Amino acid sequence: MTKRPPVPSDRQRNALLPGLILGATLLVGIIYIGEAGASIIRFIVAILAVIIAWFAVPAKQWWWLLPMTAVAVLWNPVFPLSFTGDLWVVTHIVAAIVSVAAGSFISIPRVIPEASRAQ
Repeated sequence: MTKRPPVPSDRQRNALLPGLILGATLLVGIIYIGEAGASIIRFIVAILAVIIAWFAVPAKQWWWLLPMTAVAVLWNPVFPLSFTGDLWVVTHIVAAIVSVAAGSFISIPRVIPEASRAQ
C-alpha cells in the first residue's frame, strides 16, 4: 500500500503562534499586575501585538490593526499606563481572547511552487 504525501492547506496562519503566546502571556500577566514583573509582561505583550498587526497587513485584514494597536499602546512599556483593579483584569482577559481570535483568523493564501504540484 502506497502512502500519499500530505496535502498542505490552501491558507497559512502566520499569526496563530504569536496570538496563542500573546493570549497566554496576558493571562499570566494578571498575576503580575502592580508588581515588578509587570514591565517584562508589558514588553512581551507589546511586541507580540505589533507582530500580529504586522501579519494582518499582507493578509489585507485591516480590521485587526485597531485592536492589536490598542493592545500595543495599553501595554506600552516605554510610557506605561498604570492601571489596577478589576477593570484591568477584565482588559487582560478580553485582550487575550482578541489576540487568540486574531491569530486564528488572520491568514494568507499559501503559495505552492509549481514543481511540488506536479508530483
